[in-house]
Amino acid sequence: MTIKSPNHKFHLLLHSADLLQEHLSVKLLALGITSSQARVIKALNRLGKISQIDLAREFDITAASMSTMTSRLTALGFITTQKDPANAKRNLLSLTSKGTGVIDDIEVVWASVDEYIEGLIGKDKLEAIGELAQELRDSLGGHKPGEKPIVKSKGKYD
Repeated sequence: MTIKSPNHKFHLLLHSADLLQEHLSVKLLALGITSSQARVIKALNRLGKISQIDLAREFDITAASMSTMTSRLTALGFITTQKDPANAKRNLLSLTSKGTGVIDDIEVVWASVDEYIEGLIGKDKLEAIGELAQELRDSLGGHKPGEKPIVKSKGKYD
């Protein structure tokens, strides 16, 4: 007996996201960074000097995961650390001139991905998907680093 598998909507979102992630990764390869690294660089540009723990909270990831990310970005010369003058036990992260210099390049790549999607499905559908994706992200408790989350669900994984 064969059981027909339902067409789960979230699976379509995940598959589309994976395909777009692959496209984005190829575009960012020229900059020598990953999409996650690009997001951290953009966040540091928006937030300014911030502790690694606070940055991890902004991304809702563990401090250990953020440590791995920031170590790689430091090794690549995009960010630097310095002692927090208000708390000697804490380090503050900030962009180097190389990190600041790549911001516009990241924006160009992100705009090219929007253009790619628009070329596939049209401007109106891209706008609609963008609005729905933001609504879903906000409803799930996600937020843009530096902005307060709009919590509509009971918890992160309800």
